[in-house]
Amino acid sequence: MNDTSPAIKLNAPLDASPNAISARGLVKAFGDVRAVDGIDLDVPRGIIFAVLGPNGAGKTTLMRMLATLTRPDAGSASVMGHDLISAPHAVPTAIAMTGQFASLDEDLTGRENLVLLARLWGFRGRAAKARADDLLAAFDLSAAATKQVKDYSGGMRRRLDIAASLIVTPGVLFLDEPTTGLDPKARKDVWAMIRGLADSGVTILLTTQYLEEADQLAARIAVIDRGKKIAEGTSRELKAATGSGFLHVAIADPARLDEAAGILEQRLGHKANRSTEGAELSILAGTAKDANEALAVLVGQGIELSNFSMGQPSLDEVFFALTGQPGTDTSREEATL
Repeated sequence: MNDTSPAIKLNAPLDASPNAISARGLVKAFGDVRAVDGIDLDVPRGIIFAVLGPNGAGKTTLMRMLATLTRPDAGSASVMGHDLISAPHAVPTAIAMTGQFASLDEDLTGRENLVLLARLWGFRGRAAKARADDLLAAFDLSAAATKQVKDYSGGMRRRLDIAASLIVTPGVLFLDEPTTGLDPKARKDVWAMIRGLADSGVTILLTTQYLEEADQLAARIAVIDRGKKIAEGTSRELKAATGSGFLHVAIADPARLDEAAGILEQRLGHKANRSTEGAELSILAGTAKDANEALAVLVGQGIELSNFSMGQPSLDEVFFALTGQPGTDTSREEATL
């Protein structure tokens, strides 16, 4: 991606608070379900902050409240110094939001989409075209400017969708599952774009289920589950808090994976995380002595191991330890939550 500094210039009003977002006790219920249940959040200015959680955890509802698209049932919050309850009309001037799926006119070209949006934002004549061209260049889309959006690849559409949200560059950019459905290369292209925006001074609040995405991008990560924030810190801090004694085991016979998991869970007192690839297990073991004793039981039961090791947890294992659910690169959060 090209250098974004010429095209990305902050236009949003600033206040003296060190935090772009502050929230206390936010609550939102749908019937008997508390989608967001008393969440506190502080997002410093100019960083990428990830909200990580399993399907239905409440990530999208939290973001929609902060963007004034959904009114909280309880709690308080401010975004770029604007109070969410007493001055919700002021928040949209300081933010932009991009959802999980592109909202572009597929029959228009990339440039036509951006020019149209620029005019809606008040740009006139040459200024609208200049802003569109700046954004196309910043997000490496100039070569595709005259193509209809329906002919764009998934990664190009995603970059154009995010560019469209930056016609008037915000203080805070909300990105809800920004790389959903993209292939690995397109995902990394979008990551580079997000880093460029953060380097230019935009605060980014990112919801994701992609563990690698949070690990690669975020300066801080909040983990939420069932509407509650259950952990927060840097990736390193979350891994350290979970514990360093993780036992990783590869079972030679995949048919005995469940049996091996049961033995480890009984011996070590924690739930085993089954890898989606291969007959592999990981589990919090505590000490090397505990791990050795558990391995001895496996071998005593005739379960052959093709590999085993002890070490620091991955973010995937942290996520599993906190939520009881494995990380996923395919599931999506339902629209209501």
